[in-house]
Amino acid sequence: MALKLNVYKTVTAIASLTPTEIYTAPVGYSGIILLAQIANISSTSYDVSFYHKRPEISGDVTTEIVKSFPVSGNDTISLLGGKLVLESGDSLILSANNDSNLKLILSILETLD
Repeated sequence: MALKLNVYKTVTAIASLTPTEIYTAPVGYSGIILLAQIANISSTSYDVSFYHKRPEISGDVTTEIVKSFPVSGNDTISLLGGKLVLESGDSLILSANNDSNLKLILSILETLD
């Protein structure tokens, strides 16, 4: 069976205190992040961190996209100023200083390499 050329996905997650991989570009595909948005459903401000991780032979390389960025109560922010391309095997990691009030949504286009 042939692989699909383009696959659209929506990924949702709740940020936790522990950095958690929320998406990994599958083998043979690049993942293009079209939207990365986080909503604070509490009236209290919390901080969010969002990272890109690339596996390397010498060890993973983790790059901060936003680090300890405050999200005001009952507010929503975009975590990306544009699109982000993840090569096959690259991951996105999410964490926060609260484990239940920051909700993430990603819109992703996976395309064959």
